[in-house]
Amino acid sequence: MSKRVQALIAALFATSVFGVTHTLAKGLMPDYIQPLGFILIRVLGAGILFWIVSFFIKNEKIKKEHWPRLLLCALLGMALNMLFFFKGLSLTTPINSSVIVTITPILVFVLSALLIREKVTWLKCLGAIIGLFGGLALIIFGVQQQVDAPNIPLGNAMIFVNATSYGLFLIVAKPLTKIYHPVTLMRWLFLTSIIINLPIGWTEFVSVEWQTLPFAIIWRIGFVIIGTTFLTYLLNIFALKYLSASTIGVFVYLQPVIAIAFAIISGADELNGLKIISAILVFLGVFMVTKNPSRKRAKA
Repeated sequence: MSKRVQALIAALFATSVFGVTHTLAKGLMPDYIQPLGFILIRVLGAGILFWIVSFFIKNEKIKKEHWPRLLLCALLGMALNMLFFFKGLSLTTPINSSVIVTITPILVFVLSALLIREKVTWLKCLGAIIGLFGGLALIIFGVQQQVDAPNIPLGNAMIFVNATSYGLFLIVAKPLTKIYHPVTLMRWLFLTSIIINLPIGWTEFVSVEWQTLPFAIIWRIGFVIIGTTFLTYLLNIFALKYLSASTIGVFVYLQPVIAIAFAIISGADELNGLKIISAILVFLGVFMVTKNPSRKRAKA
């Protein structure tokens, strides 16, 4: 098996883990763990694992001038991002969250055009508008209430903020990835995130009744720490060695398909017309945004 095939499998597996997480994490909150406490558990567990792995790579020192950017990355990607995702997920449904999260590539395009003057085309602009409308449709019209989704509009809005925060994180972190080893960045980002989230999530963290947690909940917590956080980072790092970033980005668009299928099969959510239309608009939007006309002309 070639390295490229292995990288494709790694990227597919990482995306599948993310897709399943929308339902598995939803089952934890708020009955067993509150969102803020869950975030602290996640960053603490993954942070410990990344520090252990870091002892097996060459030691790198973060330069003084790079610390402000690194701190901003931690705030955007591992504090605000996780806070709004888990809090939003506790208020909305797994399918809604998985569809809205998929507009992250579109938001990256819009923010890149505004912040770093990335080249803009009419096709990409139209795709961004269509994709954003698909995500906003869930926020505006997804008002049906469910027992495990007490405030769907607010939850959807928080997931949208989560996607925006993560989009900003990708833009801010990009220069650092060219200078430092990924594990070096992850260990310091997660350590910083632990410091940020400790006072925010401590009350909910200590209120968890660990001795009464059933095994079904414990293994889900472990899945989020080891699978969703630690393992997926390592798989994507491996995939980046043999695939372009744009190729790996395409796998993100599989998240709603995987999340919807798993949520329906497990009985955690149900499909309706609004979710289908919103998903179609998001897929159409991301296709238009990531389409490369110059590549097509080059082949002609």
